[in-house]
Amino acid sequence: MTQPSDRPDSSTATGPGDRSVRLAVIYYSSTGTITELAKAVADAAEKAGAEVRLRKAAELAPQAAIESNPAWAENVRATAGIAEATPDDMVWADAVIFGSPTRYGNIASQLKQFIDTLGGLWQQGRLADKVYSGFTASATKHGGQETTLLALYTTIHHFGGIVVTPGYTDPSKFADGNPYGTSHVGGPETPLDDEVRTAAGVQARRVVKYTRALKAGLSEAG
Repeated sequence: MTQPSDRPDSSTATGPGDRSVRLAVIYYSSTGTITELAKAVADAAEKAGAEVRLRKAAELAPQAAIESNPAWAENVRATAGIAEATPDDMVWADAVIFGSPTRYGNIASQLKQFIDTLGGLWQQGRLADKVYSGFTASATKHGGQETTLLALYTTIHHFGGIVVTPGYTDPSKFADGNPYGTSHVGGPETPLDDEVRTAAGVQARRVVKYTRALKAGLSEAG
């Protein structure tokens, strides 16, 4: 995964025969669960041949609130080396996979704030025709996971983006049971299990596959 110093210039264009996939994994995590999911998604995408940027949304909560929760404070310290997402990451990417915990059945305000900074790019049409997908986590079963992802995808429709979800396209999806995107139940005391990691791999590979195909098709269509 590239670090800030490795970033290509956002104006760099890919040639008509380019079949490489640039994928941004942009997430918000408070206590670390979504951080681990983001890393699993990014690792699987890299293994599928994508160039990946792992980026976190900026923290908006006051320091007192962060320090009141040991898991939250530890995640902030542990992820200090992960670059914060910028609009340039959206321009650079052919595909974006967003990650957020559920917040009352919706995405976290920190990720929403980042998305809300993209109005200029949206007006220019620079968020359109990219592939998008999402993943989430909640502390309890049925804790708003599906509505969180559906709310995220509503935004993607406004972008003019192409939503690529895992669906039930792999036998493993009948085990984790979420066709909208990868999801995990539990907080930092509940590590990601093999079922969730498998789901993350299915989703990442599917996004890379169809982004590559989209780029090829658009190139041939002129």
